[in-house]
Amino acid sequence: MAQSVDSDSVTRPPLDADLRDKRRLAGTHTLATGISILATLIGLIFLAWLVLFVTKGRFLKHTFERIASSHTGRSVKVAGDFNLYFDPFVTKFLAEGLSISNPEWASKPNLFQAKLIDTRIDTFSLLFGNQAKVNWINLVDGAADMEWDARRKQNTWTFGKGGGKPFKMPLIQRAQIDGTTARYRDPTMQLSVDVAFQAMRAQDNKFGNAVRFTGDGTMRDRPFRLWGSQSSPNQLMAGGTNKFDLHAKGALFRIDIAGNLPGATMIEGSDLAVAARGPNIRYLFDLIGVAVPETRTYRLKAHMVKQGQEYRFTRLTGFYGASDIAGRFTARVPANSDERMLLTADITSRHVDIIDVGPFIGYDATALASKGATAAATTQNKRDGVPRILPDAPLRSDSIKSFDAKVNYSIATINQPFIPVSNIVLGLDLDRSLLKLSPLNFDVSGGHLRSDIVINARTPSVVTDYDIRLSPTPIGKLLYKSGVADAPASGMMTARVKMRGVGDSLRKSLATSSGRIAVILPKGTFWTQYIQLSEFDLGVFFQRLLQDKLKKPVQVNCGLIGFTVRDGIAAADPILIDTDKNVMTAKGGFSFRDESLSLAFRADGKKFSLFSGQSPVGIGGYFAKPQMQIITPQLLARGGAGLALGLVASPVAAIIAFVDPGDAKSAACGPVLAGAKASAQRTTKGEPRKDVGSGKSRDVKAEKTQKKFLGIF
Repeated sequence: MAQSVDSDSVTRPPLDADLRDKRRLAGTHTLATGISILATLIGLIFLAWLVLFVTKGRFLKHTFERIASSHTGRSVKVAGDFNLYFDPFVTKFLAEGLSISNPEWASKPNLFQAKLIDTRIDTFSLLFGNQAKVNWINLVDGAADMEWDARRKQNTWTFGKGGGKPFKMPLIQRAQIDGTTARYRDPTMQLSVDVAFQAMRAQDNKFGNAVRFTGDGTMRDRPFRLWGSQSSPNQLMAGGTNKFDLHAKGALFRIDIAGNLPGATMIEGSDLAVAARGPNIRYLFDLIGVAVPETRTYRLKAHMVKQGQEYRFTRLTGFYGASDIAGRFTARVPANSDERMLLTADITSRHVDIIDVGPFIGYDATALASKGATAAATTQNKRDGVPRILPDAPLRSDSIKSFDAKVNYSIATINQPFIPVSNIVLGLDLDRSLLKLSPLNFDVSGGHLRSDIVINARTPSVVTDYDIRLSPTPIGKLLYKSGVADAPASGMMTARVKMRGVGDSLRKSLATSSGRIAVILPKGTFWTQYIQLSEFDLGVFFQRLLQDKLKKPVQVNCGLIGFTVRDGIAAADPILIDTDKNVMTAKGGFSFRDESLSLAFRADGKKFSLFSGQSPVGIGGYFAKPQMQIITPQLLARGGAGLALGLVASPVAAIIAFVDPGDAKSAACGPVLAGAKASAQRTTKGEPRKDVGSGKSRDVKAEKTQKKFLGIF
């Protein structure tokens, strides 16, 4: 008997097959709907484009004026014809009689106006980029006004509440400009520039559009003029570059720039040859609001490349005065007015003349060039016929507030007649008006000097910290100009200056300074012609002089020349030098305030000696004109006493006044070599010394009033 079969299981399709069919139909319907919507959108866009293309977008004129005025917060008007449409990936914009008003505080009514502006703008950069790319522009009888307010917080080209942003030039590939002017004013920089652009016929047929520009202006009340040209490639040529040259000349500078640009205003990635010259490089950097030291005549050349916010000057070479210079320099322009420009540089010099260093610390560059280093330094700021050495050119504290800097400068040798100096390394760091000269190091006479100088100009009262250290240095090489012979000897010296002063110039800073100065002489020998002038043993001095044997080695056991500085007055604290034959001490000091000297040196013999003067040697006068008094009133008084004894007794008795019993107390070298103050100094027997300076300012003043003691004031 055959089995029965369920008819539903044969005739009905499986359930999952029905679902797949339904889903397939739904997907097809969705795809068709999407394609229909997309086609509709494309059709609408095409229709809109077609309407814009046919009408040239003229009907958008009033809409453009309304939206542009609302967005900028200015009055934007188009007096004549107006075009705005896509073609197809490039936006065409044309306006006749376009004007954009200025804010109320500006000196001109309009930021921009033109008889005709006709452009082709890359649509994607316009809609999605942060800087519009203009493929082509034709500008006729335009006028642009760019101006900062008196406080440099706002400018005419920053719209809305954006404050004062730096000007960013649109990227223009090709340009044709005729009868157009541009005006720029910056009251804080005291800079004003007016430039006129005129179309000209290109001499090379590769270039279809050429523009010549000329202008003039003033910088800190000093006039200058500029001129140049820019040639865009013919539109039939693909990949052409724009030829560009710019020249600016004033009474105090000349700048020449030449090269090729990727576009009419596209500096990014270009390599431009830059040359500058003038009598003082300060006036060149004044153009960008950067304070630098003054120099003598300079001539520089470099290659400039712009990368982002940075302008990089590479392959820098040239000279200032009689000194060469080479390296690289970068200026990073801030993105907004709240930031400061950052300057970085790595520069070197093979040979620098000492005269060219003077302006760096405040000496007048012109005087140095005409009179020489010594004459210029010692004849400045004469008061009552007294020359001064310390420069008083003020730090430009207001100017350094607008930028930061990091500079490394190395100098191989310095040409100068005083002491041998080489291998100078200077690190300069300026951060928000805090200026650090660290390191400031160089080799000197076989030793090495290290310095760290910090100038804090963040407050009106500029504060300067000095920390200068001299490593063990041969005395013979360091002081050979002062009669110390550069002969085989073991005499060395170390030194340190640590002070703080208040004032915006080197003179003012030192005149208010407080701190300590110490020069230490370890055990050693050196040769000299003039040591007897300090020891002042008349018998030995004249004997050696007559025998022409004044030049002799001197054995120094230890020595300390120390000063305590208070409010610009440096008082001996102590001056104590122990030699094999004498103990030399001094009292008095000097003043940074008026640059006066008031020191009295005395040498007591350790052995019996006839004809010893035993009178102090006075050093007075001023830094620029020191005076030495050998024959002091004490010596004359002793001579008078000897003469009196000779008259009333016998000629032999006359020499009694010049006898040195040789009872000088040798110094304990421990406190001396430690640089201890006078209060800590002892004799070899442990007794406190009373024959050295006390380090008190009143002692210096007292010395200056004792005219009969020194006989030189």
